[in-house]
Amino acid sequence: MCWKEPVVIVLCCLALVVPIRCDEFEEVFRWKLLDFNNLTDAEEGAPGIFFPEEVDEPTTNGLNESFTRYHNLPMGVTHHKGRLFVTIPRRRTGIPSTLNVIVLDQVPAGEKSPRLTAYPDLITNKLRKSYEPDPKRLVSVYRTRVDRCDRLWFVDTGFLEYPGHRKQVQRPALWIIDLLQDRKVRQFEIPESIVAEGHGMASVTVDSSADDCEAAFAYIPDLAFYRLYVYSFKENRMWKFQHEFLSFDPRMTGFGVAGVRFRWNDGIFSVALGPLAGANAADGRKVFFHAMASTSEYQTTTPVLQNETLAKVGGYDHLFTHLGERGLKTQCTIHQYDPATGVLFYAEVNRNSIGCWNSAQRFDPENHGIVHLDNRNFIYPSDMTLDSDGELWVMTNTLPRYAYAKLDIEDYNFRIWRQQPAKAIAGTICAPGA
Repeated sequence: MCWKEPVVIVLCCLALVVPIRCDEFEEVFRWKLLDFNNLTDAEEGAPGIFFPEEVDEPTTNGLNESFTRYHNLPMGVTHHKGRLFVTIPRRRTGIPSTLNVIVLDQVPAGEKSPRLTAYPDLITNKLRKSYEPDPKRLVSVYRTRVDRCDRLWFVDTGFLEYPGHRKQVQRPALWIIDLLQDRKVRQFEIPESIVAEGHGMASVTVDSSADDCEAAFAYIPDLAFYRLYVYSFKENRMWKFQHEFLSFDPRMTGFGVAGVRFRWNDGIFSVALGPLAGANAADGRKVFFHAMASTSEYQTTTPVLQNETLAKVGGYDHLFTHLGERGLKTQCTIHQYDPATGVLFYAEVNRNSIGCWNSAQRFDPENHGIVHLDNRNFIYPSDMTLDSDGELWVMTNTLPRYAYAKLDIEDYNFRIWRQQPAKAIAGTICAPGA
């Protein structure tokens, strides 16, 4: 079944149950706590588990950066041609590498909890002893994306989110790495004229064509400052949009996940490239976006976002429109459009599910479905990506327990999942002709 038994009764009450024939997402890997391949001997010998209430022992920089397994919470996952890129933003001390890789054909058969390897290497991920800025090194990465030209894109926020010790170590920067050569091809330092601090840039969406790799754009939402940044690879410039739709909905700031209740006011969180916006190529593509603390979806088009003059002059308010409401408890992190099925998938954190909407239908709550829901093992889907083979990959990481309660280190806390979109929607309201 795609929905777990305990929730079906609730869904029946909401009149959302439809005949289910879809395939659940397949669990690929799972971890109680993370471990790494390339730690030094000293780090390997460091204490393995620290709990939230323990105080860091002082060092020369006043904090303890010894490897602390408990502090390492994975956030993002991207699959590309046999490699999984896994990110661990620095929200606590003791994280050896913020960007990591798992080479799938090097994982032993039957191994479900493989160690992570720093990418591109450990030194690039290592913080300097007194947190001096170093543009050659990564401070904190939330999520990555791969474009059609085999390039890995991500934002290094340059920001440490340690409780009581928040610090902008260096300017946030957009990194682009050629995965065919594992070589950095571009690093764009985001100027203060765009944003003062980088901690709100938790995702990036790449708009590219394999026919013209130079013409790529990156759309970067800022959940903290409620802005949308656009970067042109060809021009090597960035501009920003500001709009009321980029902020949060004050009615939707309440979350309840895994027995933990909390309030967040995260603004624009995810940008998804949709179908063509019109009959002509010049019309571009639709662009869907939403705040995390919201159940509304909004839209604009790629020609609007790619117009630097429009961003600077203004007068674009009417070009950002309200698409509609998704429904009860549908607050979500990332959403992903699948061009093969025309379906928009949502990582719904408030009900531990993957939701869906077929873009051929009206955007109404009754036209939204669920392709996977599991309150036991699918807690807090933090990221979702579509690889070059057309397969969806999802990270679940129990973040609310980590942030506000305590992880059960005897249980599995982090999981990576995958599924083909057509199989996921089969028999649901999101399937073609449903």
